[in-house]
Amino acid sequence: MSLNHNDTSQAESRQYQIKSVATSITGYMVEGFDLLVIGFLLAAISTSLSVSPTSAAALVTWTLIGTVVGGIFFGVLSDRFGRVKALKWGIGLYIIATTLCFFSFGYYDLLIYRFFVGFALGGEYGIGMTLVAESWPSSKRGRVASYVGLGWQSGVLMAAILPAILMPFIGWKGLFLVGVLPAAIAFMLRSRLPEPKIFTQKRDHKKQKVPIKLLFCDARTIKSSLGIIILTSVQNLGYYGLMIWLPTYMAKQFNFSLTKSSLWTAATIIGMGVGIWLFGRMADKLGRKPTFLIYQVGAFVMVLLYSQLSSPELLLIAGAFMGLFVNGMLAGYGVLISESYPTEIRGTAQNVLFNIGRGIGALGPILVGYLAQQFSFSLAIAFLASIYILDIIATLFLIKESKNNILS
Repeated sequence: MSLNHNDTSQAESRQYQIKSVATSITGYMVEGFDLLVIGFLLAAISTSLSVSPTSAAALVTWTLIGTVVGGIFFGVLSDRFGRVKALKWGIGLYIIATTLCFFSFGYYDLLIYRFFVGFALGGEYGIGMTLVAESWPSSKRGRVASYVGLGWQSGVLMAAILPAILMPFIGWKGLFLVGVLPAAIAFMLRSRLPEPKIFTQKRDHKKQKVPIKLLFCDARTIKSSLGIIILTSVQNLGYYGLMIWLPTYMAKQFNFSLTKSSLWTAATIIGMGVGIWLFGRMADKLGRKPTFLIYQVGAFVMVLLYSQLSSPELLLIAGAFMGLFVNGMLAGYGVLISESYPTEIRGTAQNVLFNIGRGIGALGPILVGYLAQQFSFSLAIAFLASIYILDIIATLFLIKESKNNILS
């Protein structure tokens, strides 16, 4: 029996939806791996290149600064030329810049290459979430966005486990190259994927250049943009402040080996994955705003509790629950931004707003390092708990519920 036109159309639409999720997951996995693995390599880089721990940590900061600049750049490109095109160009540049990291001969050229690695990865989250949001109906958008977030977590889990296994054989430079394989897969997927229909329809009718100032064009939009910037800033500050220093914190506070630090960090990362998966389902059932508030309160409580623990066993359990709340919210930003802005500026909104937050988040590793040096790691982590109070206030007064919004 042959399929009729409607059946064929539905099958093609479903196939496109699956491909859009697959390419977004793969690219975000690369970003998750790359941006966390460097935290496990800082000690080796510091020794190998004869630089201070602070200088080594600057590699993280400049990578994150690169993501901010690249995110804005590729976000504007995605609204001008297409979501898939911008994603393909970004992942191609990542492959080149990461290969250059492997062949670096000193600290300063590595610093430059790491900036361009961040620049290349800057659009992965925002454009990937835009692509998914424009391909799926509102009723499933939260859970599908959570799958993209789980791509990040799978990359982060790789970053937590592989250094202890592979570093003796391939060194810290070789570990950078691990991300090239999934990046190549993402590049091939994107080479065969057309643009989403809603984008091509809007572009056909309106081809003018989209200015970033449209994100702040009136009081309502300013309120939404400010609220989202606060949410994404807290997300990134908390995440990078915790995750970059967790291996060092466990080594200094509890005398953990690299292998044991990796296992304990992996428990936190698994908790994050569960949190992302759960957030997507809660957001589709309860709404975006209530789910954010539940997670923000949970993050404040668990980060504060984690900073006070002295038992390695309790640290393992609490770390998993802390991860659930701290990074579970990652599933929500892409959906919230997609549903708050029209197609003509959706890619720009995703990347500008999320990457402003990431730029502020770049201060996290430096801030935690400074507080740990001046006082203690416990106090530094306790300080991070306080930022979630600002998160709660912003959600209550600046964020509008967008669950039933139809993309325009």
